[in-house]
Amino acid sequence: MRIVDWADESDGGPAVVLIDQRALPHRTVHLHLRTVDDLIDAVRSLAVRGAPSLGITGAYGVALAAHRHGTTSPDAVDAVRADAERIATARPTAVPLSLGVRRALTALDGGPAAVLAEARAVAAEAAAVHAAATDRAADEILRLCPGRPLRALTVCNTGPLATGAVGTALGAIVGLHERGALAEVLACETRPLLQGARLTVWELARAGVPHRLCVDSAGPAAIANGLVDVVLAGADRIAANGDVANKIGTYMLACAAARSGIPFVIVAPEETIDPRTPTGADIVVEERGADEVREHAGTLMTVPGTPVYNPAFDVTPADLVTAIVTESRAWAPSPAPSASVPRTAPAPR
Repeated sequence: MRIVDWADESDGGPAVVLIDQRALPHRTVHLHLRTVDDLIDAVRSLAVRGAPSLGITGAYGVALAAHRHGTTSPDAVDAVRADAERIATARPTAVPLSLGVRRALTALDGGPAAVLAEARAVAAEAAAVHAAATDRAADEILRLCPGRPLRALTVCNTGPLATGAVGTALGAIVGLHERGALAEVLACETRPLLQGARLTVWELARAGVPHRLCVDSAGPAAIANGLVDVVLAGADRIAANGDVANKIGTYMLACAAARSGIPFVIVAPEETIDPRTPTGADIVVEERGADEVREHAGTLMTVPGTPVYNPAFDVTPADLVTAIVTESRAWAPSPAPSASVPRTAPAPR
């Protein structure tokens, strides 16, 4: 599948084409985004999500702006740069979105075709990076948990839908399955929008991996009851000290893994490590709209007007992380003090 792609369409000009992840698992719908505003709406509404896929989308978004505005005048270049800034800040927590935008902008002097070529390079390099990271992660997990088929637990969605190709934590899980080293996966439901239930389970089923769906709040109990040998997760941003921002619910799994003495492993591309972010306290955690919690499929599930706390991510301190695995290394973060209260960004409008 092409999760995010580019098309020159005769009826409407250039478009960023992506699978609408909101429609899965029941329907496969492709969105054809012909304006930057449409692309930003797709990012904020989680039609496209997953840090690496956001990076690819961001790069293609700059290409779309360059094709729409042109690059032959200072005003046109300024318009492209203004659109690029809006794309880069559409969601605040994940590193790759802004990196993909900045990368595409480096080709702006070459015109729209050069920007598009750079965006395509971002997508191609992501596939190679994630393939290397998942192979390394599978090796590391087998080193940490030798001699038996493993029972893994994962949170959020970290397969091809989230990365454009291969996956990160889920890619490693599929790799373990292909090596005959996996007994079963517990996939947490995962807020917001039940990304584990809708997307991870769909990808596991397509890959033929044995799995069960796990209620988010039951994850720690599954670990405590001896049903899990290793917890694997991705990351949207990793601070310089090894603190990890990932989907809400990750922190409680790390605590449970530490309490039960099983490995907690992060699989993410090297670009996710942000040297400009000293600790997890410096990571802006996106808080999403209240109706994602108050309603389900348009039906009110609580008292009208109930105030809601709906963070999309949490921060796991480095001293709870057994290993961070990237395309180039596997390393154990040095235990270091980590402020436990990250700043909160307002919900997207």
